[in-house]
Amino acid sequence: MKTYTNCPICTGTTFNNYLTCKDNTGSNESFDIAQCADCQFTFTNPIPLESEIGQYYESDEYISHSNTSKGLVNYLYQRVRNYTLDKKVNLLQSLGAGKALLDIGCGTGEFLDRANQHAYKIEGIEPSVSARKQVKQNFSITVNQEDHLNSFKNETFDFITMWHVLEHVYHLNDRMSELSRLIKKEGYIIIAVPNHKSYDAQKYKENWAAYDVPRHLYHFSEKDIKSLAKNHGLEVVQTLPMKFDSYYVSMLSEKYKTGKQKLLSAFLTGLKSNNIAKRNGGYSSHIYVIKKQ
Repeated sequence: MKTYTNCPICTGTTFNNYLTCKDNTGSNESFDIAQCADCQFTFTNPIPLESEIGQYYESDEYISHSNTSKGLVNYLYQRVRNYTLDKKVNLLQSLGAGKALLDIGCGTGEFLDRANQHAYKIEGIEPSVSARKQVKQNFSITVNQEDHLNSFKNETFDFITMWHVLEHVYHLNDRMSELSRLIKKEGYIIIAVPNHKSYDAQKYKENWAAYDVPRHLYHFSEKDIKSLAKNHGLEVVQTLPMKFDSYYVSMLSEKYKTGKQKLLSAFLTGLKSNNIAKRNGGYSSHIYVIKKQ
């Protein structure tokens, strides 16, 4: 196991116990979440060694690598994802930058394929061997391992996207520095992550599915993303909601909490979470649009 001795955002050294969560996707192991006493950033601590984390992704239940439609929750996820793919491309088009796109953590490649259909010049990075094979098989798109990032020249891309990926990245500050290096001066970095300040997170506590320990190493709030971006010469210029996430995460959370698929209860929680977020801005997940300062 690896133990953080410094906060990944502010480098503080004093942590408080925040929660203990179980890995409900496969191992059933429990992992602690710490909170920095200085900046209140929350992160899983300790975490498996980087060389050992791969085993925690080896499950048919881990949908971004398996692309499974098995089970009602995964079936609904697939249907919603098809809709949100177009919304993601629409976001790129609305920002009006160029067509050079890098998607980091592209999973099984659905977003890359949709962007490719809209004439974006695409590059993909994905650490999972099985996911990379699926991208090649399903879309005839070749994506690369993470070390391929080093081969790109400075200011290569108009867009860099990380859809629910940053929370998985081992070397957080190194990755943010790399994003700053690779994005053009007028380009946009788009990062989507869960928000542990949302109503559904507060309701489900240790059963909130988006904690997803140990795969999720960090548990962000809007304040955390803004601080992290600022540390690397970047600035959040828009914060956008991912409204469907509250329903999907609540369905999983109900299952983790009760052992049953309580769809009505999950739907009502997701609806309440979104309604509360209309007032306070704290959706279950956010999209952050980031530029160089």
